[in-house]
Amino acid sequence: MKDKDLEILSNNDVKENLQNFHGWKYKNNKISKTFEFRSFSDGVDFIVKLAPFCNKIDHHPDIHIYYKKIQFDLTRFSVGGKVTERDFRVAKKIEDLYKLL
Repeated sequence: MKDKDLEILSNNDVKENLQNFHGWKYKNNKISKTFEFRSFSDGVDFIVKLAPFCNKIDHHPDIHIYYKKIQFDLTRFSVGGKVTERDFRVAKKIEDLYKLL
C-alpha cells in the first residue's frame, strides 16, 4: 500500500500549498528556499538538527551550502522527481526549526 503523503501533487496543488510557505518557490518539479544563518557553523548545526526527522520519515532534501546560506530543494525521487505532501512535511519542519533560532 502506498503512503498517502507520497502521492504526486498537481501543479495547482503545489501552488496552493505554497501559499502557506512564505519564500518557498516551485520550479523544475521541486520546492526550494534559501535560509541565512549567523555563521557557517550555525548552518551546519541546523542541518544536523534536521537530519533525524528526515531519516525518520525517509525523505531527504538536497542541501546546498553557500557559506552562511543554505538552500533546501525538495522533491521525491521515488515517484519520478515530483512534489508530494511529504515534501511539504519536510518544508514545515525546516520552517519550525528555523523559527527556534
